Amino acid sequence: MAAKAEDLRIMEKALGVTKKELSPVEYARFLEMITPKVGDSVREIRKFRDTITEEEFLKMLKGKGAEIIP
Repeated sequence: MAAKAEDLRIMEKALGVTKKELSPVEYARFLEMITPKVGDSVREIRKFRDTITEEEFLKMLKGKGAEIIP
């Protein structure tokens, strides 16, 4: 059990360092590469898309530091 907690701590530390070093786009691509591919991502994206407006989505991205270029 302690090993799992240590693994989680190391993963969180690595993600924190990575997030600081990569641009938001690079970080998103990195997360995509290391995230297991399970479930129906198209359905999940559509469900998310149907619950938020474009303006809310852009505001959320800007709040996370993304640079929005029209």
